[in-house]
Amino acid sequence: MVPIQGGSFTMGSPSNEKGRTSDEGPTHSVEVASFWMAEFEITWDLYNLYVYRSIDNQRDSKNLASEASIEVDAVSGATVPYIVMDFGMGVEGHPAVSMTQLAASRFCEWLSAMTGNFYRLPTEAEWEYACRAGSQSAYSFGNNASNLDEYAWSKENSDGKTHQVGQKKPNAWGLYDMHGNVAEWTLDKYDPETYSKRRKKTNVDPFVKPDKTYPRTLKGGSWADAADRLRSASRKVSQKKWKIRDPQIPKSKWWHTDAPFIGFRIVRPYKTPSAEEQKVYWKEKHTN
Repeated sequence: MVPIQGGSFTMGSPSNEKGRTSDEGPTHSVEVASFWMAEFEITWDLYNLYVYRSIDNQRDSKNLASEASIEVDAVSGATVPYIVMDFGMGVEGHPAVSMTQLAASRFCEWLSAMTGNFYRLPTEAEWEYACRAGSQSAYSFGNNASNLDEYAWSKENSDGKTHQVGQKKPNAWGLYDMHGNVAEWTLDKYDPETYSKRRKKTNVDPFVKPDKTYPRTLKGGSWADAADRLRSASRKVSQKKWKIRDPQIPKSKWWHTDAPFIGFRIVRPYKTPSAEEQKVYWKEKHTN
């Protein structure tokens, strides 16, 4: 986990930024409290300990369940995928993909129970603040997209798949793959008019709480996206069609069969919320 000193920044993108969409404006001032953020996107190496923790599973002659306590029974576990566990793109060191926001939040709850520290998904504001790392340009490294190859896996250089985390340059605060590789879940409901209608001059730790399954907000763009979708201010919207080939009835609440481009990373607030407040971030009715 990388310490992120709280502060203020201008969220969103100016009207003249190349690739900008209308839901990224108007720009507005946001203040966020200090937190720690995962240096890398959560990989299969760690995520599989959560998925397989309560079953007797052997993979490469290694019992994944035995590596983590299986006594944390109060936390519901994601089902094992009915398709290849790595979704055909690699496991060791690769970001876990295709989970729903609910599954990502349940992972955070499990990890919190395992470690005694509180973890959750970042808010959209926290994510963008950390991605920018003090910059106000289109990307954390500047406005020139021709330099993106040094920092990100995108449609142009990914060969149509994820890559092991940490292979590209980090941003100024030491966070890897904030641009590209996989698009990352945030806590927020997606609303195209959030910035124009809900935000005021100064916004302190803003969070748009979801009230239904769709849509939710992802950030960072992925291996499948063009350069302009990897900008710091770019917003991606979760969609029902990501489950179109799900063979289960009802459709799985844990996996998006048609979204091998989404993943997540976690944060730990500097100030630990109360036990009741922690549950708000993991509530199933707010996450899917």
